[in-house]
Amino acid sequence: MNDGDKENGPRTLSIDIGGSHLKASVLDVAGKMIVEEVKVKTPAPCPPKAMMKALLSLLAPLSNYDRVSVGFPGVVSKGRVVTAPHFGNRIWRDYPLAGALAKRLGKPVRLLNDAEVQGYGVIAGRGLELVLTLGTGAGTALFREGVLMPHMELAQHPIRGKKTYNDYVGDRALKKKGKKKWNRRVRRTIRILHRLLNYDALYIGGGNSAAVELAPDGVFIVDNTEGILGGIRLWEKAEDGEGIVKTTRLVPS
Repeated sequence: MNDGDKENGPRTLSIDIGGSHLKASVLDVAGKMIVEEVKVKTPAPCPPKAMMKALLSLLAPLSNYDRVSVGFPGVVSKGRVVTAPHFGNRIWRDYPLAGALAKRLGKPVRLLNDAEVQGYGVIAGRGLELVLTLGTGAGTALFREGVLMPHMELAQHPIRGKKTYNDYVGDRALKKKGKKKWNRRVRRTIRILHRLLNYDALYIGGGNSAAVELAPDGVFIVDNTEGILGGIRLWEKAEDGEGIVKTTRLVPS
């Protein structure tokens, strides 16, 4: 299988990097998984070297793909990490994650924020659509008429007192406050986001989306696998080539 396979199209290795788990699968040209998802716990602590080792181990059983999509929980630009709040901003700053993976896997790699990748998997492409991921922390991505807007790191913005979105509705808050109180916080967060952005639709994903109750009109709970399935649409978006790193050389591990 290669990029020249006109009948089936290229296959995409889609990687979802999370604060608690690393997940991956191979997608066909329609964005459907053609192998069972693989999953391991995210190393802790997790500097770049530990992350790369864990990813290469995770991906070892996966093969027969032509390109790679990666969702990362932080701000990324041109294949490099700008912020990594769950892993340590200082040790990750300016790390060329896309290039490092392209070098090791021998395939072109596209890197984007994880909420933005998930957004590509769920948005309808009409009006102003917001994605909120609830997992270890909180992630956001905003799309207008299907076009990704400049990244806003709302997870690091204060939402109540000194608490950021990460603090307020992240996994620690769910475990500490319990499901009932955490859901009140989620509903308050939804109201604040709607007042701020006046979105047409809000999609809530991430590992803790299943714990959300009583979502109001215009709010949709989406399956957590969309973080992987969005990887195919990452390659369909050719507005700017942001985050694409190509290589033709395979470097042994």
